[in-house]
Amino acid sequence: MNAAVKISPLAGQPAPDDMLVDVPKLVTAYFAEIPDASVREQQVAFGTSGHRGSSFERTFNEWHVLAISQAVCDYRARQGISGPLYLGADTHALSAPACASALEMPVSPPKLYSVIASFIPGYLEAMRACRRPRM
Repeated sequence: MNAAVKISPLAGQPAPDDMLVDVPKLVTAYFAEIPDASVREQQVAFGTSGHRGSSFERTFNEWHVLAISQAVCDYRARQGISGPLYLGADTHALSAPACASALEMPVSPPKLYSVIASFIPGYLEAMRACRRPRM
């Protein structure tokens, strides 16, 4: 089957202003908005590429990251996993705040957290917001 690929007329062009997101407002919503667990659309939901959502819609914010981080810690404890836990990050606007949130998750017993992040030049400063938890 030889399906035609449709190329966006925006390909290779700067994004129009109406398509740009207000990053400071997005980060503020990440920390300030509280999802309603009784609203299905605001619950943690995984797709083929992991959790997807927007802090503007209360579908991806600090509460989600803390819930996922706690679930990972609980699972590791139940399974007796004591090795290092690696956390990846990327260049998306909420990656550094989410990384900081995940690293603040208390775990018992203390685990060694190692952060592996791959940032393009200019994002290294954002990574400094992700710090090792006190053990």
